[in-house]
Amino acid sequence: MSHSTSEPFSLKSIFSLKSLLLKFIGVLCATIAIKGFMIPNHFLDGGILGISILVHEFYHIDVSIPLILLNLPFVYIGYKKIGKNFAAHAFLSLIILGILINILPIPPVTYDHFLTAIFGGVFVGLGIGFVIRGGGVIDGLEVIAEYTNKKLGLSTSEIIMAINTTIFLVIAFFLGIEKAMYSIITFFTALRVSDYVVDGFEKLISLTIISPEPELVKQIIVNDFNKPITVYKGERGNLPGNYGVKYDCDIIVAVVTRLEMHKIKKAIAEAEPKAFMFVQNIREVGGGITIKKNSH
Repeated sequence: MSHSTSEPFSLKSIFSLKSLLLKFIGVLCATIAIKGFMIPNHFLDGGILGISILVHEFYHIDVSIPLILLNLPFVYIGYKKIGKNFAAHAFLSLIILGILINILPIPPVTYDHFLTAIFGGVFVGLGIGFVIRGGGVIDGLEVIAEYTNKKLGLSTSEIIMAINTTIFLVIAFFLGIEKAMYSIITFFTALRVSDYVVDGFEKLISLTIISPEPELVKQIIVNDFNKPITVYKGERGNLPGNYGVKYDCDIIVAVVTRLEMHKIKKAIAEAEPKAFMFVQNIREVGGGITIKKNSH
């Protein structure tokens, strides 16, 4: 995701059919998690959602009230630090969430604690992920993490994890260690699911190939799959028992999506079985010829 404080305000982007549909699906999933799993079982999650449910547990007020009120300062921070479009997307997502929580009659799905922790986390993750794909957020911690990762160089997930660790310690102190442990399961499930929904098959991966037939590999990647490559000059050999035996070689690197990676690896392995390949996850990509991600 990329934001800029100088980007022009765009109502067309905010109210586009795709953006609204993704927000609605995400908010629906979050509402199912809150009313169908979390509240009936007195379960908590991390972030503003967890704090809002905690307020609901203590003071018995509608969970949508603290959920919206606690998020508003973060929407303002998003407006000041990230941009008008981002803040508008976030505010619209919160309004939809408040409406659905109040009008949808969702009965408790299960009272099993383990199923609640797992599937509550799944629906929270789906909700957060789809809303992000639609350009908004429903948890203020995502705003802080989105802005802070530009300053500290940490990933959004790492920042959210650090903040939520503090929240879980508070939960353990006031509600007991068992509630805190179930909350951690819910949080990690939601984190993994939301990451996959946001990135999905578009997650970028670095594929590196070292082959005795480099031109064949280059042709497959560039001509057959229409992907740009970078070539480093390296050295093969220096194997155990034959140290000192070495050859110049090309080290071919391509940035591809998760889905493309499997297809390209299969094609290279069939054409050149001796090719050595390894993959690395990429935290962030910018510039050059890359796949354009949705921006807010």
